[in-house]
Amino acid sequence: MDALLPQAYLIGLVAILGVAAVAVARQVWRVRRDEVTLAKLEQQDTAKGATASGLYELGSAQLRKRLYGQAADSLRQALKRAQAEGEPAEAQALIENALGFALAAQNKFKAAIPHYRKALQSKPDYPVALNNLAFALEKQLKTDEAREVYEKTLSLDPDNKTASKRLNLLGRRSAA
Repeated sequence: MDALLPQAYLIGLVAILGVAAVAVARQVWRVRRDEVTLAKLEQQDTAKGATASGLYELGSAQLRKRLYGQAADSLRQALKRAQAEGEPAEAQALIENALGFALAAQNKFKAAIPHYRKALQSKPDYPVALNNLAFALEKQLKTDEAREVYEKTLSLDPDNKTASKRLNLLGRRSAA
């Protein structure tokens, strides 16, 4: 019985280390994949004739790498190309929302709000843009408007955990 305890301890320790090694390996693989994708997209962008979708992909990869300033630049270019190429309104809404996110990530909430609004003009039932808009409004201390937007998000997507959580938080703040 006494001999089993150290063995069980070692087996448990090896199992924990194995799980940790797998988690670290997955993260390294994801980071490496994002770096390769970013490098390929940057090469395509430097070549003449980058498309709106290619620039959007580049901006998205830069967002994943938290290169927010570069992402904002890429997404602005993507938006110009999308408008020039006559991309559908839904595609432009995706770009507007991503551009708003890139600006908000730099704490430029006032600049992000118009992009979220444009995204919602193109696609009014876009819960991600609604959540992003509400959060930016919240950061601008426009809590009543933020509350309305979160409620609209929940009317479109009742299971939206982000909107529900933020709305509850706003309710607690106003009650205090």
